[in-house]
Amino acid sequence: MTTWKKFSRVGLALSLTFSLVACGGGQATPTPGETPAADQPAGDKVKLVFARGKDVTGASDRIIEAFEAKFPNIDVELREMPADTGQSHDQYVTMFSAQSSEIDVFDLDVIWPAEFAQAGYLLPLDRFIEEDAINMDDYIKGAVDAGSFEGKQWTMPKFIDTGLLFYRKDLVPEPPKTWDELIAKAKEIKGQQGTQFGYLMQAKQYEGLVCNFIEFIGSYGGRVIDAQGNVVVNSPETIKGLEKMIEIVKSDFVPGNITTFTELESHTAFIEGQSPFIRNWPYQFALAQDPAQSKIVDQVGVAPLPAGDQGSAATLGGWMSGINKFSKNPREAWEFLKFMNGSEGQKITAIQGGSAPTYLPLYDDAEVQAASPLFANRDFVDGISAAVPRPTSPIYPKISEIIQIEVSKAVAGQQTAEQAVSNMEAKMKEATGK
Repeated sequence: MTTWKKFSRVGLALSLTFSLVACGGGQATPTPGETPAADQPAGDKVKLVFARGKDVTGASDRIIEAFEAKFPNIDVELREMPADTGQSHDQYVTMFSAQSSEIDVFDLDVIWPAEFAQAGYLLPLDRFIEEDAINMDDYIKGAVDAGSFEGKQWTMPKFIDTGLLFYRKDLVPEPPKTWDELIAKAKEIKGQQGTQFGYLMQAKQYEGLVCNFIEFIGSYGGRVIDAQGNVVVNSPETIKGLEKMIEIVKSDFVPGNITTFTELESHTAFIEGQSPFIRNWPYQFALAQDPAQSKIVDQVGVAPLPAGDQGSAATLGGWMSGINKFSKNPREAWEFLKFMNGSEGQKITAIQGGSAPTYLPLYDDAEVQAASPLFANRDFVDGISAAVPRPTSPIYPKISEIIQIEVSKAVAGQQTAEQAVSNMEAKMKEATGK
């Protein structure tokens, strides 16, 4: 991606200092376009349950504190879901299939909204958006579109992600430009200054493996499904990208149990100083700068992922928030969702959590820009908007499952890259009917 050429020269430093403006103890006066939180008598309390994956940044707690200060008649309980997105997905499906109202607001992976909307798990948001005059043009279009299905808006975008290469500036003067350069550097640096490994990634059989796969094959020109919905995974480009991924996963410079690593295991090893390189999402930078957790504060730089024959490719990711269709408090749920995914909530998520906003005006906010040059760099905004998407399909979970199984077998040495993509092609064509 050419937009990364300027970005790769930008050294990043993130200040985690964030002063939350104290709010008065009384009910806040609604701002223009804002609907009162609830139509219940004064003194009545409404309890909402907000579910999301593990938050190691503490941003969710900050958002809840700020919201409850503004809306003292609404209490929000945070329910932590599994860090493994696949496990979270399955638990949500089980819950919503039973029409459970035990949670009100929940975060969704960017690939889930169409599936959950079609299944009847989400409450459409169009009425709320129109009533409160929310300008959806203020959000990154791709993130908004990911929450749209059959002409309705089912989710609000929370933050947008893309895969990045984080590196130790004290060990690596300049980040590697290609995968082959990374391999050479990882071998060379492993063991220096207390490091145990040369590279960290996510290689467990779960959605993170799909993201890494898409990046490897994308950098060599490979794709899974084309714009017309045709299965195109079996190509020389895809095979070459998967072969490079296999080479790295089976190398002696990654952890021996790398096939058990999700974001949690990989980011933990990195902030403990165990590796000079890691592939991860933008939140990794804020985590590395947190002196309460990190041993490598002020030593971390960020760059585009290494390039293959066709340049650098980064998986477009991110999270949305939606309302459980069976929530007993939809109006209050909307107030929390609107706050969390609006300017106030996304500002906390950006500064405290290190996640890239989907609310575009925040990229012009002085405090957000001061927190990280990542958010002040227009090439970054352009880059995440043009990142390589995962396959778009109404049966994406099945497509993902096929990729996970076949790639896992390949990186475990149970089949070649050629066999893996051939199997993917056959299974995907059977599943899609194309």
